[in-house]
Amino acid sequence: METLLVLAFVEPDGSLAPSALAAMHTALTLGSPGFVLGLIGEKVEPALSQLNGFGVGRIVVVTGAEFAQPRFATDAAAAEALARASEATLIIAAGTPRASRVLPAVAHRLKGRADTHITSLSVEGGQPCVARWYYRQRIEANFQREQRPWVLLLEPGCTPITAYAEAEEGTPPTVETIAVEISEALKRTKVMGRQAPPPDQQTIRPDAELLFVAGAGWTKKQADGQPHVVEAERLILDFLRRSRASLGSSKSLVDVSGEGQAVLSCLSHMNQVGQTGSTPRHPKGLSTCCHGEEPHSVGWRFIRERRAINLDANCGWARGKADVLYVADAFAVMEKVNSILSQHQS
Repeated sequence: METLLVLAFVEPDGSLAPSALAAMHTALTLGSPGFVLGLIGEKVEPALSQLNGFGVGRIVVVTGAEFAQPRFATDAAAAEALARASEATLIIAAGTPRASRVLPAVAHRLKGRADTHITSLSVEGGQPCVARWYYRQRIEANFQREQRPWVLLLEPGCTPITAYAEAEEGTPPTVETIAVEISEALKRTKVMGRQAPPPDQQTIRPDAELLFVAGAGWTKKQADGQPHVVEAERLILDFLRRSRASLGSSKSLVDVSGEGQAVLSCLSHMNQVGQTGSTPRHPKGLSTCCHGEEPHSVGWRFIRERRAINLDANCGWARGKADVLYVADAFAVMEKVNSILSQHQS
């Protein structure tokens, strides 16, 4: 019988992020009622109020001001203490940057193993079986391990929010506080501040409902025989600002600078989606001026609703890759969409 620990770092306000709640739901799908929940943070009271109906049998927490900020030394000490206190053989956590930086090292301290980017868990032959993608998420592998403890980092976004939104109320479990001694040497690293681009310049939003992908057609010659790159960038940024969508790009668009063509200044290789780029998991996606061939559609395989705008009715999106294809001029369509969004927001 596995002893299951779901480990979560609470948010600055003490609440649990959707990715942490998704990890708890995954524990329930393994048929493990009464699993142990481990919480780490400065305060955990708001998180405890979110737990009704999740079947948590025991809660172990590490709290204190020294655990408020992400720091390897203190996070690793807290996670190790919770793992030893729970005597867990299977440890599940959301694969956030904070957890991914710490938990593989914790697995080494516990003489266990760690696997990252897990997309789903199941039970086969009475033993947990995990699935993850390899080779730019083109090959899916299912495997098991005998070594324990086994630390699993779940890829955020693989469990729909609706899977745990209707949890029923239940009796809250008891909370046990685990004392962790943190020396001054472990607290030498401190977060002095945070630097982030202004909201209007932030184009990559992993939690956005919509992924907007721009193709190389935005920089090509239009009906009047001239490219309109400045207008294209205005339309795209205006839509992103109003819709709060995340911006993606085809490889051909981010590479046109090397061909001596005009480029969109808001794009970089960080925005690239596809076989040689990222594979996001937004609920909806809208492709514009992109032909939708196989390398690009690889990056869309986890998008649940796909739509595309292209003047070519025979483009790749029309051959079974898009749920809806608008055969139209993307410049005209996005101008109209921005106008409608402006009216609604005013």
